[in-house]
Amino acid sequence: MVKIEGFLFLLSAALTLYTFVDCAMRDQTQLKKLPKWGWLLIILFFGLFGAVGYLILGREGKLSRPQFPQKNPKPRILPPDDNPDFLRGL
Repeated sequence: MVKIEGFLFLLSAALTLYTFVDCAMRDQTQLKKLPKWGWLLIILFFGLFGAVGYLILGREGKLSRPQFPQKNPKPRILPPDDNPDFLRGL
């Protein structure tokens, strides 16, 4: 019985920590209902209930991940004063 209670406690702590970090990393525009500081306080003070509330009510969309460079990037168009070919022709 003690092992189950310990496992549930660790699971609750892990979920609370995950939601706290997830909320802290999100942009303000990706949160619903409350500002970021409000969700952080709810998660911190209400623990598991705050974490579940944030997951159900507080998030909007997925967390934006950094995008990797494209394999074939579009050629960059240089203005005349930065274009060495244009400047050579002057």
